[in-house]
Amino acid sequence: MSADAVIRLRGLRNAFGPAVVHDDLDLDILRGEVLGVVGGSGTGKSVLLRTIAGLRRPQGGSIEIFGQDALALNDDDRRTLDRRMGVMFQDGALFSALTVRENVEVPMRGVPGLARDVRRSLADLKIALSGLPWAAGDKYPSELSGGMRKRAGLARALALDPEVVFLDEPTAGLDPIGATAFDELIKGLSRTLGLTVFLVTHDLDTLHATCDRIAVLAEKRVLVTGTMAEMLKVDHPWVHEYFHGPRARAAQDTAGQTGEEG
Repeated sequence: MSADAVIRLRGLRNAFGPAVVHDDLDLDILRGEVLGVVGGSGTGKSVLLRTIAGLRRPQGGSIEIFGQDALALNDDDRRTLDRRMGVMFQDGALFSALTVRENVEVPMRGVPGLARDVRRSLADLKIALSGLPWAAGDKYPSELSGGMRKRAGLARALALDPEVVFLDEPTAGLDPIGATAFDELIKGLSRTLGLTVFLVTHDLDTLHATCDRIAVLAEKRVLVTGTMAEMLKVDHPWVHEYFHGPRARAAQDTAGQTGEEG
C-alpha cells in the first residue's frame, strides 16, 4: 500500500441547522487501502461518506481528491472527478423499475460515445465481478435477496472502473455467512483492482476481515486512526469499550481461528 493520500480532509464542518455533526475534522485516505470508519450513533458516518463523495456540500473546510480542490471544481470537472469514484448505499438504492443490468448501466449513460451493446457487455462484467450469477442481470431488485441486492449495488458502484469506492454499511442485515462472503469479495476486489475503499461499518468482523486501517468518529471529529492492533491500545472510553467489549472479543476469536486454519 502506497503511503500517499488520494483524499485529504482538513477542517471539515457539517451541520444541519444548529446541530453540528462534524467540526474541524481532518482525515487522510491512502491510495490502495481499505479504510473502515466507525463511530457511535449520531457521529455522522454516512454524512461524512456523502460529503466526500460530493452528495452534500459541507459548511466549512476543504476536500482534496486526487490533488484537486473538490469544492472549487466547475460542473464539467466535477463530473470527470465523479467518474473516478463509485458509491454503494446501504440499501442498494436500486431503481425498482429497472433490471439489475439496466441499473448497472445507469452510470454509463453519461459517458459519451458508449454504444448500447458495449454498455450491456460492461454491465455483465461488473455483475460477474460482484459475484452474482449470470442470470441475475435480467432480474428486478424485488426478485433478489438482500445479499444479492447489495452485490447489485456494488456492481453499479464499479460501473465506471472507479479508483475509489465508498461503501455504506455493506454487510448490514446480512446473515453471518452472507456477511463473511461479502467481506471476502470486498477484500478480493480491492486487491485485484487496486481500489481505495472507504467503508462505513459497525461490524467488527468486517473490520478484522477487510480493513487496513480504522478511523473512529467521536466528539465531532476523527478521534483516532490506525490499525486494529493500534485501536486496541487506545484508552478513550468509547473506543476501549467498542474494541474490547464482548462482541469485539468474539470477532477477535473468529479472526484468530481463521488465521490458524489458513
